[in-house]
Amino acid sequence: MSSYTDTVRKHRRLGILRHLEGCAEYTSNASILEDVLRGVGVPSNRSQVITELAWLREQGFVTYDDRQDFVVATATDAGIEIARGQSAHPEIQRPRSRA
Repeated sequence: MSSYTDTVRKHRRLGILRHLEGCAEYTSNASILEDVLRGVGVPSNRSQVITELAWLREQGFVTYDDRQDFVVATATDAGIEIARGQSAHPEIQRPRSRA
């Protein structure tokens, strides 16, 4: 059985990918991602967002540019497939169908 922390981490990763999927050019910045995650009930601080972006990048689901004062992230095709539920990863919450 997974811990609450692991479950929140999986939801945070999905929240990031789903937000990027809905953005122009699949791109957003870490500050906006922090606000979006809070808005969907996954409170996250900047450090947590950056940590998850780094993990998502290692897995090939995002790319990002660290510009010192802000981080700009872009979802890859593989990340978009995860966000849409077309593929899955055991460390990312599977999305529910959108109404």
